[in-house]
Amino acid sequence: MPDPAVPPTPPVPLDALLARADLGLRRIAGPADPAVVVHWAHTSEMADPYPYLLGGELLLSAGVHVPDGAGAGYFDAYVSRIVAAGGAALGFGVAPVHDTVPGALVEACEMHGLPLLEVPPRTTFSAVARAVWQLMAQARTAELRRVTEAQQSLATAAARPDPVPSVLQQLARRLGGRAVLYGPEGTRIAAAGPDPGEETRTALAKLAEVVRPSGQEPSDARPSSASDTVAGLRLVAHALGNGEGFVLGTAAPQRDAGDHTIASVAAVLLSLLTGERHSGSGAGRSSALVRLLLGAAPAEVAPLLGGDRWRVVHGRPDGRAAPDPVAASALGAALGSSLVDVSGEVVRVLVPDGRPVEGVPGWTLGVSAAAAPRDWPAADTQAARALARARATRTPVLRHGDRPALADLVPPHDADAHARALLAPIERSPALVDTLRTWLSLHGSWDRTAVALDVHRNTVRQRIARCASLLDADLDDPDVRMELWFALRRT
Repeated sequence: MPDPAVPPTPPVPLDALLARADLGLRRIAGPADPAVVVHWAHTSEMADPYPYLLGGELLLSAGVHVPDGAGAGYFDAYVSRIVAAGGAALGFGVAPVHDTVPGALVEACEMHGLPLLEVPPRTTFSAVARAVWQLMAQARTAELRRVTEAQQSLATAAARPDPVPSVLQQLARRLGGRAVLYGPEGTRIAAAGPDPGEETRTALAKLAEVVRPSGQEPSDARPSSASDTVAGLRLVAHALGNGEGFVLGTAAPQRDAGDHTIASVAAVLLSLLTGERHSGSGAGRSSALVRLLLGAAPAEVAPLLGGDRWRVVHGRPDGRAAPDPVAASALGAALGSSLVDVSGEVVRVLVPDGRPVEGVPGWTLGVSAAAAPRDWPAADTQAARALARARATRTPVLRHGDRPALADLVPPHDADAHARALLAPIERSPALVDTLRTWLSLHGSWDRTAVALDVHRNTVRQRIARCASLLDADLDDPDVRMELWFALRRT
C-alpha cells in the first residue's frame, strides 16, 4: 500500500510529451485534449495487449504484430482493446517495419477517441520512455516541494496565538478553496477561503455528518473521510482523530496529487488543537511546565499531566529522513499523547500507563516500563535501548521487560559497587560501553549490533576485541557475558 503521508507521483500531460522537441512526436489522430495524461510508457508487439495493460499507459508499438494485408477490422479490434484496458495513447514507430502509419489505424484511433502519436525513425522507444520518467520525476519533485512548504506553513500557523483560524486559512490558501471546521454538534466553528455558495455549503455540511462519530456507535463504525463533487468543486470531509466529533471539511476546484497529504496534515494539527481546547489538557501541561521551571519536583506536577505512572516511547521513522515537528505530532496523535519531543532522529513521547502502545505504520518504536516521575530518566534510557534492539532486529515495537529480575535479589549498593569495579577498565570510553551493551543484548550478533549503532561491522569487532583485552575476559564464556550484562544494567 502507498504511504498516505507521501503524495503519489503526478502523471505526465500528453501535451508535455508532445512539446519535447528532442522526441519529434506528432499527434495524427484522436482528441487534442489537454486533460489527457500518461502514467507510464509500455512497449508491446502483442496483437491483443489488453491482458498486459494496467491503464493510463502510452503504448508503444512498431507494428510487428500487424499481419500482411490487415484491414480496418484488424485495427478496429486492436484499438478497441487498448481503449477497453484504459490505455491513454498509442505511439506508432515509423521504422523499421512500416514506412508510414497505416491509414486504417489512424481511422480506428479517430473513431475510438484514442490519441495516436507518430514516432519518427530517429526516436527510439527507450527515449520516449525515458522522457516520460524524466517528466514524472520533475512533477514529483515540484509536488513534494509544494507539500513540504504547505506542511511548514501549517505547522507555523498552528503555533500562532489563534492556531485554529490560522491553520484553516493556510489550508484554504494551499488548496485554493474553502476550509471549514465543524463542531461536535455540527455547527460551523471557523472557516476560511472564498464562500462557495449555499448549495456547496449545504452539501459539505451533510458530508461532515457522514464521518462524524456517534456516541452510540463503535469508533470504527463510520469512515474517517468521505468525498463528493458538487458544482464542479471537490468536497472532502475528514473526521478529526481526537474522538470528540470535530470534522474538517474542504471544497476545492481541483484535486492535485498532494492535496490529500496537505489536508491530512491539517487534520492532524486540528485534532491536537481541538483536543486541547475541548479537554483543557493544554492548560494542565502549561501549568506543569511552569512549575517545573520554577523548581517543582516532577512528582508534584505529574498529576497535572493526567496520571502518576507513564511510559516513555522512543520512535524513529523507517526512512532515512529525520522527523519534523509535523511527523512528530502525528506520531503523538497515533499514540494518544501530545507530550512529544523531537531529539535528532528520534521522537520521544510520554504516554500514560493505562493507554496501550501499539505499532504505528512507518515507525519503529521502543517502549519503556511504566515508571513514576522520579524514574522517568531511567525509563528514557530503557526506551532508547529498546529502540536500538527493535531497529537491529527489525521489530516494529519492542518493549522493555518490566518483570522482576535476578538483579533485584542483590542489594542495590553492592550491585552498583560491583558494576563499577568490573567495568572500570572501559568506563572512560562510552563507545566501548555502548558497543558491549548492545552486542550482549543482541546475543553477540555483529551485523545486528552494527545496524543498531550505525557503524560498520568491522568497527564492532574491533571494539569488542578491545573490550576483551581491557577487561581481560573471555567474551565467549556465557558466565562472563552474564556477569558483564548484570554490571551493564547497573550503569
